Amino acid sequence: MKGFTLVEMMVALLVFALLSAAGVAALGFAADNREVVGRRMEALARLQSARALIKSDLEQAADRRTRAEGGVSTAALTGGAVAGAPLLGFVRRGWDNPDAAPRPSLQYVEYRLVGDRLERRVRRALDGANLDEPQVLLDGVEGVEVAFYADGQWAPAWAGTPLRPLPQAVRLDVRTATFGDIRQLVLLPGGVL
Repeated sequence: MKGFTLVEMMVALLVFALLSAAGVAALGFAADNREVVGRRMEALARLQSARALIKSDLEQAADRRTRAEGGVSTAALTGGAVAGAPLLGFVRRGWDNPDAAPRPSLQYVEYRLVGDRLERRVRRALDGANLDEPQVLLDGVEGVEVAFYADGQWAPAWAGTPLRPLPQAVRLDVRTATFGDIRQLVLLPGGVL
């Protein structure tokens, strides 16, 4: 009867240890990779949700002037490169009312860049009401530029007039730390490019 020598046993244990270490390293790498992919997918889902909400709001923009908290009249849609002003401020149609509460189906919506967060705020009433708490749509936003298309040209700011309360389209260029530059173009009601 012949057995294994001590050297053969040591070589076999060394090979087994190397294979085990490689397996543990591969599993650790896979677990880390899964976490990174999960965070990236969550960030992508937030981005897609924000883009869908912005698109939905703008596609339902209404030609309705409002009064701000102090009673100051505002245009149907305002925004752009005006210091201290929201990126976009407008009234939208189609505010769902599943509880049949005594309120209109119109809603004032405002988008602002606060620090590195893109925020959406609304008013419960159209005229004279305070803005609700902000809804953070995106984090890690490095910059946002808004442009408005009307009469065959793009403008960096918009303050509607009685003859042209809404532009034909709105373009948002968002720069994020995670995804880089993102452009979104939304055609407003009655708009033609």
